[in-house]
Amino acid sequence: MSLARQVLSAPPALRWHRARLRMPLLRRAFGALGSGTVIVRPHALRGVDRIRVGRDCAIFEDAWLQAEDGSPGIDIGDRVYLGLGVHVHSIDAVRIGSGCVLADGVLVTSADHDRQDRHAVHGSGPVVIGDDVFLGQRAVVLGGVSVGDGATVGAHAVVTRDVPAGATVVGVPARVVGSPA
Repeated sequence: MSLARQVLSAPPALRWHRARLRMPLLRRAFGALGSGTVIVRPHALRGVDRIRVGRDCAIFEDAWLQAEDGSPGIDIGDRVYLGLGVHVHSIDAVRIGSGCVLADGVLVTSADHDRQDRHAVHGSGPVVIGDDVFLGQRAVVLGGVSVGDGATVGAHAVVTRDVPAGATVVGVPARVVGSPA
């Protein structure tokens, strides 16, 4: 392999190792941050004292984690993968179970903009994402929704109501297209 190819291939690994060096500082700021968890170059981290992340999680570049003042916060289980540009925003509680994968560009929010004053935000109900859930690229999960254990949400789906455990949902709004065997 040429030197040029080695240099071009190295940056992701270097960013990962640099991120690991910052973890002791982040552990002191977060509500909880489990061992083995790495946060690589986030876009925004706000209200981190109300954000609890389990162990062995990978949170990749441009992630945005925000727990508004007065929010019960965000709870993320163990072994969770948050891809590039994932945005998790809480006014009401947001819980993401263990073993979940949130692909690039996913939005999970328990907040909504007011219909009269578009600059004002308010809670839209808690979000509960069960264990071992897969949220496809650029999927959206809105407030007041529960996604059952082992469910799959297709790319670009907008989840506006509860998803049964093991179900596969797709579309806008998301609808069930597959159930567990």
